Amino acid sequence: MTPSESLPLLFGLAGLLNPFALLIGAALGWYADARAKLVIAGFAAAALSVLIDVSLAASGVPALGGYEGGPLAVMPFRFLGALVIAALVHAIRKRSRRNRR
Repeated sequence: MTPSESLPLLFGLAGLLNPFALLIGAALGWYADARAKLVIAGFAAAALSVLIDVSLAASGVPALGGYEGGPLAVMPFRFLGALVIAALVHAIRKRSRRNRR
């Protein structure tokens, strides 16, 4: 696979916009009690989404987004996507708590 073929996949469902990473990142961002923990939430979401993909591939389900590369190639992109969504959800929760008082 050439770089011109792999970049759309890495910025799409296989990488940056992976639904597993985004959902896990949103959940961890909701429960993060400090901004410093958002980096941990992003990394954990990326790692868990890679584990989900590997377990699905081991059971015979094709990879989400049509990506056939290794898990380490998509990890940084999933980390970035999960970090952004965790920060967004964290900010929304913090703002909603502030408006209640």
